[in-house]
Amino acid sequence: MAKPPHRRSRQRNSRPFLEKGLTALVVGAGFFLAFLMLSGHPLLRAVGVALLTPAWLATGVGVLLLGIHYVLQEKAGDAKQPLPKVSPPPLRVAAITPAPTRQEQAIRPVAHAATESQAIAPVPTAWSAAVFKAIEWRRFEAVCEALFAQAGFEARTQSHGPDGGVDVWLHSKHAHGPVSVVQCKHWLSKPVGVKDVREFFGVMASHQLKRGTYATTSTFTPDALTFARSNGIHALDGVGLLKLIATRTSEQQQALLAVAFEGDYARPTCASCGTKMVERQSRKDSSMFWGCANHPRCRKTLTMARQAA
Repeated sequence: MAKPPHRRSRQRNSRPFLEKGLTALVVGAGFFLAFLMLSGHPLLRAVGVALLTPAWLATGVGVLLLGIHYVLQEKAGDAKQPLPKVSPPPLRVAAITPAPTRQEQAIRPVAHAATESQAIAPVPTAWSAAVFKAIEWRRFEAVCEALFAQAGFEARTQSHGPDGGVDVWLHSKHAHGPVSVVQCKHWLSKPVGVKDVREFFGVMASHQLKRGTYATTSTFTPDALTFARSNGIHALDGVGLLKLIATRTSEQQQALLAVAFEGDYARPTCASCGTKMVERQSRKDSSMFWGCANHPRCRKTLTMARQAA
């Protein structure tokens, strides 16, 4: 396509300035070179000094002509730029979600119903037994840790892996090493038996500790309570925990609620890996259960009916 006449004229008019400007710079450079050659000679030094004036003059004219050339070039470039094209807004197409297969329909309803009800159901604003039922075992351990921290202890715990029968280590500023230990059992219906309390007492003895707390959302059997009282173990069941929380200030109780309902509080955590479990379906009876997300490397499972570590 032929260029418009005014564009060709601008380019043609700007070219002489470029040529003359370069010529003036060359002439100026020649004068400066002659000055350098003659200034060292005692007889011709005056001639060399006299050449400085035309050298600076030629250089200044050359710079001025080159400046005019580049200004004309920029104007010509602006004239060449086409007008921006205005594109119509993109057409929005609604995404079509494919219908779930029969296998997906068999796996999804139970687990997703729990997640959706969790998102819709409002978080309780006061402590009750319903809070223990709504949260998973890891959040219960975090509540116990925060509860003892409010009492002035330095509570230390680990998120996953073998704990050696201890969930929370309690330290004091006035003692070296742990002064007490806490075992947490997030059981909704099964009571804690004497066998479990005896195992906890063995852990206390191995660390030469005379005090310990066994906390559960469930209850204790009579034999377990008797053994606990005789061996320096504070047995805290669900009712006892609520009574202890009630002794805290309203601000502390709200802080404990925030710990309980932090993150995905209903989905259980894998006790081995520390990651949230995913819903799976049994091949034998098509029942739903919780499985570790790192399967098959980790085969930790948990039934849907209970969430216990």
